[in-house]
Amino acid sequence: MKLSIDQDTIYSYQDQVLASIQYLRLTPQESGRQHVLSWDLQLPHAARAQRDPHGNILHVLTLDEPHESISIHSRGEVEIDETREAEADAGSPLPYLRTTRLTHADEALRDFALRHSAGRRDRPALIGLMEALAEHIVYSPGATQVESTAAEAFAGRAGVCQDHAHAFLACARSLGVPARYVSGYLYCGGEGGALASHAWAEAWIDGAWYSFDVTNGLARPDRHLKLAVGLDYLDACPVRGMCRGGGEQMHARVRSLPLRQPWQSQQLRQQ
Repeated sequence: MKLSIDQDTIYSYQDQVLASIQYLRLTPQESGRQHVLSWDLQLPHAARAQRDPHGNILHVLTLDEPHESISIHSRGEVEIDETREAEADAGSPLPYLRTTRLTHADEALRDFALRHSAGRRDRPALIGLMEALAEHIVYSPGATQVESTAAEAFAGRAGVCQDHAHAFLACARSLGVPARYVSGYLYCGGEGGALASHAWAEAWIDGAWYSFDVTNGLARPDRHLKLAVGLDYLDACPVRGMCRGGGEQMHARVRSLPLRQPWQSQQLRQQ
């Protein structure tokens, strides 16, 4: 499947900002599962592409002069190999056993992981864990905040895709399975089916990374376009920044149109 992506991200400020810096992970990488046919990132100032510690393509946008808004436009075409279930990686998966504040597994999460995996660490066990988490943490926009932890979402039994991914990471790592956070896009099918953003998880099983989209109960990444990976949301979010002065608001508009549509339209959740 080929996808055509067209995204505008606009930061607007209540007051004029003296300076700002934005860390942008808005450029997909070439891999065995996705082939980048073209990609263009339009920024108000030039920003050099570099690799972050997780291998993501990172642009650091620095604006040292006063401004009231920032406009970022990314667009391109990416071909997804729908038949590929997993991705190989030459790097070690062991760093993704580390926990973070957002993905710390408390006693409740550890017990849940053991109970629903029966202590196993294979793919069927993790799919069962994914399904159990989706049932326990009800998809509920507004129930959590960006800084909410896996334990908080689990205790509150409500959250969005970020919380689902964090909870899965907490459970998988507590079982000794390397797991990482993924940010990107999810295509739902049908006209206007593009989603502004989505998050899911990957776990290292049998020498490869397998996807687990808790929010939609999907264990195949055939409609997912990956932008970045990390230990949690803070490592992989597409846009993250800070400013001096002003209060900010972000608006994002994404159109993700299939050049070839292989599925029937289906209602999926994205955030």
